Amino acid sequence: MAQTIVVKIGTSSLTQPNGRLALSTMAALIETLTNLRQQGYGVVLVSSGAVGVGSARLGLKERPRTMALKQAVAAVGQGRLMRVYDDLFTTLQQPIAQVLLTRRDFVERNSYVNAYNTFQELLQLGVIPVVNENDTVAVEELKFGDNDTLSALVASLIEADWLFLLTDVDRLYSADPRFYPDAQPISLVKSIEQLEVMQVLAGSSGSGWGTGGMATKITAARIATSCGIRTVITEGRFPHNIEKILQGEPLGTQFEPQPRTGNARKRWIAHGLIPAGKLYLDGGAVAAISQGGKSLLAVGITALEGEFDESEAVLLCDAEGREIARGLVNYNSDELHKISGHRSEEISTILGYPGSETVVHRDNLVIASNR
Repeated sequence: MAQTIVVKIGTSSLTQPNGRLALSTMAALIETLTNLRQQGYGVVLVSSGAVGVGSARLGLKERPRTMALKQAVAAVGQGRLMRVYDDLFTTLQQPIAQVLLTRRDFVERNSYVNAYNTFQELLQLGVIPVVNENDTVAVEELKFGDNDTLSALVASLIEADWLFLLTDVDRLYSADPRFYPDAQPISLVKSIEQLEVMQVLAGSSGSGWGTGGMATKITAARIATSCGIRTVITEGRFPHNIEKILQGEPLGTQFEPQPRTGNARKRWIAHGLIPAGKLYLDGGAVAAISQGGKSLLAVGITALEGEFDESEAVLLCDAEGREIARGLVNYNSDELHKISGHRSEEISTILGYPGSETVVHRDNLVIASNR
């Protein structure tokens, strides 16, 4: 298999303004993905649209606002969406598989490994997985929030080479071109900090049915590029541009990837887990972790927030609250309240039983890539 690509298409590209499916766009997308699969690429499609399609099917005039209604509408729409995908892919003899995920599949290590193995088997079989968030069962604290984030996490999980984010504009601009005619196109982003300096953020959703906006795509690009995945924002109405970009044409906006570490466990810690607490560190601990590659010791902790158990993920922050790293903690929050600021040799005396020398071991710690 040559390379693996993940393609995310948003609701605004999949549907017409009235919520009905844009079948011509879907047909072009399916033809493109099938062609890529026949060329030897591993292909994963992350598709929004279940809530939009379900809303149209039920005659709703606006996006559901309550969790229960959204889940019910998604259940209606997901079946319809997959039926259309299956019919169109079948005309080209391309098998597909439905994969519905929640954040739990990334939070729990066993689920993470199982998801990885499933994707690998599907790709080896020549199947195109069609992925969506499992809106029907996901609870708020385990939701991804948007499929841009989901697509980046899937790309990280399967160690993809490319992530394509198909949206309703042709590329990223210095401002929203719909409201600012002098907005400048951005063809290449070498680092996300480049955008922060330019204050390039478009926080609102592109359409009345979608949940994402350009800000969520930039967040997705941050996740993906930190895992060594080249990311592209391009217009969803022209899916054939994916092939042109792979052939070297300068379309859309490309985000250059960072060097890939190859450590799947650390990618899981960095992007799969929801931090349950926050540890504030003194200057010495910050330097030891960020510059020296050391483990975190209790003596370097000045304060903590949140309630968490042993082995849960926490953020490691400097005195101003800026994240410098995140990792899996060896103590629960009650224990840490007692031992913070103390030397490792004092821990057993304070707790009354032996404890780990480190609060977060360096093997379970990931330095923040300027989040």
